[in-house]
Amino acid sequence: MSQNTASPEPSTKSAWASGGTLFAGVLMLVIGIMDVIWGIAGIAEDDVYTRVGDYTFKFDLTSWGWIHLILGIIVVLSAYGILKGTEWGRAAGITLAALNTIAHFLSLPYQPWWSLFTMAISIFVIWALATDTQSFGRTKG
Repeated sequence: MSQNTASPEPSTKSAWASGGTLFAGVLMLVIGIMDVIWGIAGIAEDDVYTRVGDYTFKFDLTSWGWIHLILGIIVVLSAYGILKGTEWGRAAGITLAALNTIAHFLSLPYQPWWSLFTMAISIFVIWALATDTQSFGRTKG
């Protein structure tokens, strides 16, 4: 009598979600670093970015610099949690990706193409983290 001792193959859906989660963690790391650079540039010199038209949500560019700098640092920390597979990293990642989407929507006049790109990436991150329930909870953090 032979027994099948092979481990079951992971489903394609869970493999896709796990790969998406790893990619989401890397994207959060990159977006966080870029937000830190955006923030430093906004704080250091108001002449780096030019305004594209008039916009309802007007803030001083230095204020946007501080917002993006602080948000970027927190996003990088969240990316670390996502890449480690912690549940707090997942929750923080979803929350911060949503906040990042809002922040970039409000800063559209200063960087329209980068803001649109970052908003799309943040929405992917939210999807990837919300759909992968198997990769999290393995590591206590």
